Amino acid sequence: MEIVVYGAGGIGCYVGGRLAASGSRVTFIGRPRMAAELATHGLRLTDYLGAELRVSPDGVRYETTPTAAAEADLVLVTVKSAATATAADELAGVLKPGAVVVSFQNGIRNGSILAERLTEQRVLTGMVPFNVLNSGGGHFHQGTEGALDIQRDNALTPYVDAFEQAGLPLHQHDEILPVQWAKLLLNLNNPVNALADVPLRDELTDRAYRRCLAAAQSEALELLAAKGLEPAQILRVPMRRFPMILRLPNFLFRRLAATMLAIDPLARTSMWEDLQAGRPTEIDFLNGEVVRLASELGRTAPVNARLVELVRAAETDRRSWTGPELLRELQG
Repeated sequence: MEIVVYGAGGIGCYVGGRLAASGSRVTFIGRPRMAAELATHGLRLTDYLGAELRVSPDGVRYETTPTAAAEADLVLVTVKSAATATAADELAGVLKPGAVVVSFQNGIRNGSILAERLTEQRVLTGMVPFNVLNSGGGHFHQGTEGALDIQRDNALTPYVDAFEQAGLPLHQHDEILPVQWAKLLLNLNNPVNALADVPLRDELTDRAYRRCLAAAQSEALELLAAKGLEPAQILRVPMRRFPMILRLPNFLFRRLAATMLAIDPLARTSMWEDLQAGRPTEIDFLNGEVVRLASELGRTAPVNARLVELVRAAETDRRSWTGPELLRELQG
């Protein structure tokens, strides 16, 4: 089986790297900068439970052009959401009919965008619930818990064992949209973490930051209820209880949400990484998706809209926000 990771950044290198480390034939396609990094260092893949796997530089097959996907049986699309349409157009020109294409991306609409353009391939929507930190030098670290979620399809049968052996079992779902929205609700924390400029665990132990996230989630949950869509339960706590738990005083939160804090002390979000690197963020496909839902329903989403504005400003004028500062900004 020929597996291709298209858009080999943090998530792509981690997922594809674990597949390669466990014996799957994987080709990474991405930027020349990453190609040079992995040609020097190879891949080092670690997680919050202490796992450590390596793929030597000679064992990393990394290409920089779409044509390298021509013989792919399975393509994992891990580009940023804003690049999905471009990736689909590039893949449409090279993929063989019948290839399986999986969107492992943030947001709600990427699978649909791929399916509109890749009409001769089988396009599936997946979701990566965990955080991956790119530490440089080919080191990618999974800092939070979670397995891979994906819509159920017989086309996945040849690949199930490979993901199991890689330590990334595929959790298949008959309906993927509720799962996507559950992940998006968690990802509403991305701008809070990015604006705070602190590790995730430090942010989540600060009640003011948690109240910012609770406000964004509550707003989104009200809109989803109006839409008639119930988010899936992808963690131990139902999503509708999250805002209440987040608002608890610190001593109660630490007691009731111990597993939420069982994350690597250095873990941060991909949005924080994007701001640090001076790259555009995925804010329009996260909190912006809540704003779009509100517009569709004839409503407003002022908390999420303000987070979108603050992150867009931070893309050109970086600053760090304390918890109380950010909370006042969202309440204003």
